Amino acid sequence: AGVPETLLMSVPNTAASFQNTEYDWRDLMEYQPNVCLGLESHKMAWPRGRALGGTSVINYMIYTRGNKWDHDNWAAQGNAVLPYYLKSERARLRKADYRYHNTNGYLAVEDTYQSPLVEAFIEGGKELGLPYWDYSTPTSSFGVSTVQATVRNGRRASAAYSFLWPIRNRPNLDIMTSAFVTKILIDENTRKAYGVKYDRFGKTYEVFAEKEIILSAGAFNSPQLLMLSGIGPREHLEELGIPLLQDSPVGQNLHDHLTFPGLSFLINQNINMEMISALATTGEFLKNGTGPMTSLGGVEGIGYIKTSVSRNVQDQPDIELIFVGGSLASDYGLITRVGMRIRDDVYDSIFRPLHFKHYWTIFPMLLHPKSIGWLKLRTANPYDRPLFYGNFFTDPNNEDIQTFIAAIRFIQRLSNTAAFQKYGSYLNPRPMAGCKHLTFDSDQYWECTLRSIAVTLHHQVGTVKMGPSNDSTAVVNNRLQVYGIDRLRVADCSIIPFALSAHTNAPSIMVGEKAADIIKEFWGQPIKS
Repeated sequence: AGVPETLLMSVPNTAASFQNTEYDWRDLMEYQPNVCLGLESHKMAWPRGRALGGTSVINYMIYTRGNKWDHDNWAAQGNAVLPYYLKSERARLRKADYRYHNTNGYLAVEDTYQSPLVEAFIEGGKELGLPYWDYSTPTSSFGVSTVQATVRNGRRASAAYSFLWPIRNRPNLDIMTSAFVTKILIDENTRKAYGVKYDRFGKTYEVFAEKEIILSAGAFNSPQLLMLSGIGPREHLEELGIPLLQDSPVGQNLHDHLTFPGLSFLINQNINMEMISALATTGEFLKNGTGPMTSLGGVEGIGYIKTSVSRNVQDQPDIELIFVGGSLASDYGLITRVGMRIRDDVYDSIFRPLHFKHYWTIFPMLLHPKSIGWLKLRTANPYDRPLFYGNFFTDPNNEDIQTFIAAIRFIQRLSNTAAFQKYGSYLNPRPMAGCKHLTFDSDQYWECTLRSIAVTLHHQVGTVKMGPSNDSTAVVNNRLQVYGIDRLRVADCSIIPFALSAHTNAPSIMVGEKAADIIKEFWGQPIKS
């Protein structure tokens, strides 16, 4: 439905600039009590890419694969995944275990800019028992590292740039932009998908498939299209007057990763990322593809921990640490916090006092939320965006909040390590608007701030869940075929059954690689290793 990406979008440090633009579907979560209290209209933005290449054109390009337990759970459902991460990868990393990387694929995975502060993050992690390790390997679960990114020579390597652009002239490939699919065409008698209906430049068309339909519209648009086509919860579709073809739990099981952007620490040296210093190095970026402009919106390091409150008996992390050599104040509140919809009074209370100072931030990301959401159609009109229900922080034992608070305590310990104290690191002492009635730095205070500005990292999965036929929550089987409908598959992150210990950037591409082999095998085509 979108258009090709622009040249400016290839600059990694501009990642946040294209959210809430024409390249974004601009979806908002429906109002939910007791969350988003510090956001505009108490509604969270859920950015999704509206362009050739999908969300890979507006995301932060972070390349993570997940924990070995994620991979084992995938394999238990009939899909080994590690070979498909390797298949796509073209790694050029300084500190990597190349037993678990490929150097000959289409998808560039490279290092990006790192300020001296990332060394404090790594050394501080070591002081707390976290080794430096290549987090893309399955050999360990916990540690710290510099970030790996889907960039090529310092520039964004989107899915379109990496996979479509090199083969765009093949005679058996047609790429159509600005086309809005409104329905999957399915024969009511044979229950066989045979085409799609789409609109383009004011006209409606139908296109027919000789073999099968592959739906790859993402965690929001894939379930929307399925429901518009008669595949979804019976009661919901009947309520909207959509003829039911297959009663299926489409749109349920919505998993997402939340993060907390409000944990910043001041330092006494000017060695962090700022918008001004980044813009001053534009020439270096244009000439060499290096320098601060290659920073992933400020992200320099990644870590994985298991908090003290984890109830998981496995060696599985429950928090990812996203180290940023800056904060939401780095662009003076003009871009990133606007995309997050953080209100002026909240920004002014804790971020504006950081202007023209030196600081760093860790965004803790909740990897395996206990609170699960859903989406449903707003109307039967395909141009009306669905209704999105995050259902955040509703788990009965309050585990998600407790895990976040435990992560905050760990990050405070990290700030107190010798590595960070070399820079005089200390917690931003400004209390957040809306939470000033609570004792600063108490657990109650942090819960208030979490319920105010915890936001999504747009890693939604699970809305077209893959699972066995005896799983009442599954929509597709392990061959990605929609239950009850012939010649229709789904191949995107909507089929991922649970939240992974990873950003969805690399897993989405892995799903595509796996789907390609599944489809070729089904039709008797040779599979290349």
